Amino acid sequence: MNQKIKKVLIANRGEIALRIIRACKELDVTSVAIFSEVDVEGIWVRKADECYPLMGDPIRAYLDYDKIISLAKKAGCDAIHPGYGFLSESADFAQSCVDNGIIFIGPKAEHIALFGDKMASKVAMKAVGVPVLEGTDEPVSDIAEGEKISKEIGFPVIIKAAFGGGGRGMRIVREEKDFRELYESAANESRKYFGRDEMFIEKYVENPRHIEVQIIADKYGNVLHLGERDCSIQRRHQKVIEIAPSPLLNNDTRKEIYRIATKAMFKLGYESVGTIEFLVDAADNIYFIEMNTRVQVEHPVTEVITGVDIIQRMIEIAEGDKLIFLQEEIKFRGYAIEFRINAENPKLKFMPSSGTITNYMTPGGPGVRLDTSMYTGYKIPANYDSMIGKLIVWALDWEGAVKKARRALDEFFVGGVPTNIPLHRQIVRDLDFIAGRFDTSYLDQKLEKFNLDAINNMEEEEQKMAQITKLVETIKSNNINVRH
Repeated sequence: MNQKIKKVLIANRGEIALRIIRACKELDVTSVAIFSEVDVEGIWVRKADECYPLMGDPIRAYLDYDKIISLAKKAGCDAIHPGYGFLSESADFAQSCVDNGIIFIGPKAEHIALFGDKMASKVAMKAVGVPVLEGTDEPVSDIAEGEKISKEIGFPVIIKAAFGGGGRGMRIVREEKDFRELYESAANESRKYFGRDEMFIEKYVENPRHIEVQIIADKYGNVLHLGERDCSIQRRHQKVIEIAPSPLLNNDTRKEIYRIATKAMFKLGYESVGTIEFLVDAADNIYFIEMNTRVQVEHPVTEVITGVDIIQRMIEIAEGDKLIFLQEEIKFRGYAIEFRINAENPKLKFMPSSGTITNYMTPGGPGVRLDTSMYTGYKIPANYDSMIGKLIVWALDWEGAVKKARRALDEFFVGGVPTNIPLHRQIVRDLDFIAGRFDTSYLDQKLEKFNLDAINNMEEEEQKMAQITKLVETIKSNNINVRH
């Protein structure tokens, strides 16, 4: 039985909270924002129909699902959207929403639990015909056992946190002599970020492409794909730029990866949106790596090339509606590129930064989209992830998209806090990027040179902006009438 959602609490912050608020408004759904003590000035707090504070530790505030559910009930919400990060992949949170009579806008708790367990998800996907990398089927918690398994697989291998993600608790081991040191390092990082130190080990693919497929499925067994995204440009296993569609994938491989992804999700009875991530090697072999049971940071590039509002479709699926289109009705048009805008300092090896935005000029024009919670005077807190926005550009072909990206990035200025915008400017001028030649090793190989150029670019821009500011102040103080 369908249940029309009337009021949604958004269990998140920043640009994704604002993105969900906008989707709700277009569906005539009342939006409720929450905010920690350091997020009082967040723009999503002002844009929501209602807002409520979360007292206490700024991070734990967004993780206390008992308090969040209680607040949702008090506010009269009939649904909760988790966004990404925080509680978005917590099966306990999803189930607790259901147990309290609140619709969880996302997949079923059982699927969140399955794909949150890297070992179980690998076994499940293998069982429904998805190709996986050779490696462990059970978590490893003993270093000696891990070393023995690695020798059997053959180096290089990759060690991954069994209950983590986002590149945390991950190490590549190319030689046997380095195994113990890197295993301990990965386990310690996993323990720090995820509270568990079980690892799994699998064969490492050198310099693959990182390709993910956007899935959307309703409760009636309709499973569709919205194309793929290329997320190969990464720094320390963290995505930096995402592209849709991949300029590197041939059509036969593209069709096969779509077939694998949709068939698997149909067999598993998946509902809502989700993203299946694969590695594709030089010979176009496809290997499953993980499934994300939430909306992805990079979902806008898919929206731009398909015209599908993924957040709105999530809400409608949660209401029990059928998908409003068939696979053949989804049309892919042009290329979209997303640049993650992070508050981080190129001079300090991209260390996360915080502070107040003193000057803010955004790009615009046809084919330019900016998803952000930034504004002049906004104080970026030091408590959260360094991403403060996403610049998305679109054009009919790859060359046009790269040119538009150059223009948009050159227009973009954030003063008061260092960002990675100067790094992006170097990437879009690189001949290999322009030619579409990149894999997961691309940025690691070029980062040192890019970083030096980015620092120079940043310093030149700061000097230019300082001169302009001084000129404007002089004009104002002397009451000079400037005519064009």
